Amino acid sequence: MGNYISCTLAPPLMKNTRAKRVIFPTGEVKQYKEQVINAAELMLECPTHFLTNSKSLHIGRRFSPLGADEELECGNVYIFFPMRRLNSMVTAADVAVLFMAANMATKRISSREDLISRDHSIDVIGINDEVPRLSLEGLEVESGFRNRLSYCRSRKPVLETINEEPIWLK
Repeated sequence: MGNYISCTLAPPLMKNTRAKRVIFPTGEVKQYKEQVINAAELMLECPTHFLTNSKSLHIGRRFSPLGADEELECGNVYIFFPMRRLNSMVTAADVAVLFMAANMATKRISSREDLISRDHSIDVIGINDEVPRLSLEGLEVESGFRNRLSYCRSRKPVLETINEEPIWLK
């Protein structure tokens, strides 16, 4: 009886389940509505990155990239990661990138349909230039460095010469 809150249904995170959202390496979030789009089409825009579904990101497991022929599903969020992270494990910093982009997404979601008309594309470009962009490149190096530091010992041993007595003195 005391677990009432955990038994209730949670509201959906995305209000628009007909849209596919993609977080680009620059931090830009694009929304694709009513369009059939393959992962290959998006990977042509960012050739040194792979695309993964946000639902498959679990800390401590390996990335599961999308195949080039796979179509993006409505209601899902997809994220680009650099190719050098393809066989590595998902870290908390990778998931933090998703949450940071999601918090800023409400402010600057741009739809591909809006970019088609010239009047809207000029306005969108002007707005997006003023907003600082999230860069995954700097975060990758820093998270790898912190990961290596976590395995190191906290103190450095003192390297002193050990004086031993020769065997013939005994």
